Amino acid sequence: GGRGAALFIDAPFGQCALRHYRRGGMAARVLADRYLWTGPERTRSFAEFRLLQSLRGKGLHVPQPVAARYRRRGAQYRADIITRRIERAATLAQLLAQGGIDSTLAACVGAEIARFHAAGAYHADLNAHNVLQSDAAVWLIDFDRGALRAPARGWQQANLERLKRSLRKLGAARDGEDAFESGLWQALLAAYDKALAT
Repeated sequence: GGRGAALFIDAPFGQCALRHYRRGGMAARVLADRYLWTGPERTRSFAEFRLLQSLRGKGLHVPQPVAARYRRRGAQYRADIITRRIERAATLAQLLAQGGIDSTLAACVGAEIARFHAAGAYHADLNAHNVLQSDAAVWLIDFDRGALRAPARGWQQANLERLKRSLRKLGAARDGEDAFESGLWQALLAAYDKALAT
């Protein structure tokens, strides 16, 4: 879902996800998918490709980057990235639409986010569309504008609050705010805090 929706393609080595970079917010009306050229190494696609490689090197559950490209035109460029598709996976948004998320999954999500945060992995758009559950693990996808940072409570809490707003918006609190806070969200936070402390 959203502006970074992926197109799934078949490759000789398996299915991949092709994502074209698009702007969000007000800038999308004017610039859509164009970005200011400041050099090849600073393109969003190359930056995300390098970050995914680094995160995988740290043992974090992110898609394997396959290819990145940009197409320059004067002072602007457009960009794309291809990653391996995570098999048999659904986003938290999809799971909510299919009937909900239980506290066990919420705890797994919290523990996984803690692993990323402990490694200094900042996700610029941590929302229910960018968290996947597969048969084997919880994954984070779409690291456009992500970065490796010194772990700090400020950005980590802002990350969690962004996910919380997304879950609420998609109906995770449909049984009431108190039920959401004391059930699903508390399970996520407890597992997050426990994993971050170890």
